[in-house]
Amino acid sequence: MRIDPIQLQKQTKLMTDYRNNEATIMEYFDYLPFEKTTYQNRVNDLMERKFNRKQLTEKLKTLNENWDAPKATYDNIERLKDENSVVVIGGQQAGLLTGPMYSINKLISIIQLARQQQEALQIPVIPVFWIAGEDHDFDEINHIFLPEVPKMKKYKLLQRVLEKKSVGHIPKDDIYASQWIDSIFEQLQETQYTRHLLVTIEDCLDKSDNYVDFFARLIFRLFDDEGVVLVDSSNPEIRKLESDYFVNLLELQPEISKGVYHYEQQIKQLGYAISLDVEENDAHIFYHKNGERILLARNQSGDWVGKQDEISFTTEELVTIAESQPELLSNNVVTRPLMQELLFPSLAFIGGPGEISYWSALKPVFQAFKMKMPPIVPRLSFTFIERNIERILTTYELTAAYAVNNGVESDRDKWLESKNDPPIHQIAEQIKDIVDEAHKPLREVAKSIRSDLDDLADKNLNYLFRDIEFLEDRIMRAMEAKYAKELYDFNLINTALRPNRGLQERIWNPLPWINDHGTHFIKQLTKASCSFENEHYLVYI
Repeated sequence: MRIDPIQLQKQTKLMTDYRNNEATIMEYFDYLPFEKTTYQNRVNDLMERKFNRKQLTEKLKTLNENWDAPKATYDNIERLKDENSVVVIGGQQAGLLTGPMYSINKLISIIQLARQQQEALQIPVIPVFWIAGEDHDFDEINHIFLPEVPKMKKYKLLQRVLEKKSVGHIPKDDIYASQWIDSIFEQLQETQYTRHLLVTIEDCLDKSDNYVDFFARLIFRLFDDEGVVLVDSSNPEIRKLESDYFVNLLELQPEISKGVYHYEQQIKQLGYAISLDVEENDAHIFYHKNGERILLARNQSGDWVGKQDEISFTTEELVTIAESQPELLSNNVVTRPLMQELLFPSLAFIGGPGEISYWSALKPVFQAFKMKMPPIVPRLSFTFIERNIERILTTYELTAAYAVNNGVESDRDKWLESKNDPPIHQIAEQIKDIVDEAHKPLREVAKSIRSDLDDLADKNLNYLFRDIEFLEDRIMRAMEAKYAKELYDFNLINTALRPNRGLQERIWNPLPWINDHGTHFIKQLTKASCSFENEHYLVYI
């Protein structure tokens, strides 16, 4: 395996400035992520806080046992009891078959940074992955994309979910799920790994009650010796640990909501795009009614209401719920990061570009709790390149970095044009100019005789142009047929390295690569040590 760093040319302004430690954006964070002294300073700050390690480790042990976690995970849960231990944490929704590749990349990032900092700090640093089981947008996770040149094809699970239930509370439909997996494997070419892969997936599905369970079990099959600890944010037992924190959130809501709103406005005025949309009266807490999540806000009377006024609570009533039934509450994007930090002694948070953008507005949340935000470290970003793609790039004298950043659509078109000198389109345009000039006297005569003949002459010219364009199109089709293999090569590069004109990790699922190469490439990359200062890596498998 070869791993080469490259620069991405189309980063957002916020991410570019964040990576460059620009003061304009860094004032909205508490630590500089790439400074070596940051992590010892963070450890010192964490030592001043108290964590309920005993109850947390008990809940984590039970939760991970339910997913048949490997021994290395239990060992790390035990290490979390050590008062000097810290965690590197990050999370994602529970995508089907792990979802897009960035979920795997995030796990690799968490594990690598935990290992790097454990060596540097000489204290236990435990990798923790927070599964956002409380998210309720099933349409975001109910599908995967598989390559089908010239573009990716979407394969959607047909199970219908009409209610806004947390994904962690949506029971799997065995019939639809089995049919979906069968349809996926029909698209894969059989290899030495296919049978074992199918059996593994079916076994994980059979043992799962919902799609969070399915996700967690697959993660443990992929990362069976790295000691990653999983936590489901929608689990009722985890919510019980959060009871007092929910009460505090309710008490501090005015300060939190106004602070985040004003920070968001400031950051946008600085010209940064931020993936957050908040109002001053937002509560940043969901209430679960009959299994559906309802986002709360404060009305003018100070009561807590749903956006459609479907529910209403006084502060006293909601505090009682937080104390006695915390499983009826959950966090939104603003308060979830805080809850992670209250539960875990977080040395660092691993985030993608979208997460880092909205974290920039969250400093008031932590200030309300008299805490510092953790160091926010951009996750490692990878593009995987198989040998056949590498050979095609060499054939057409293209670099992988160029293809990742730009795609090769224009190069494909230029290559095809180069097969005719001058190009077909240029010849057609020249002929149109000649026809236009030759036709001009006829149009002038028609116009001088009668006005309606002028219109007829223009239509006649358009008919001539259309015949030329028809012939041009037929010649181009013949050219495309003649060079079908070469054009397929260009489309294959695009599908592999810049699908849907974006990064591979946002579209591709790991399944095709695991089917072709087994899980070795994931394990090998996990054991590598990549610098988090690099924007992107090319991984040759």
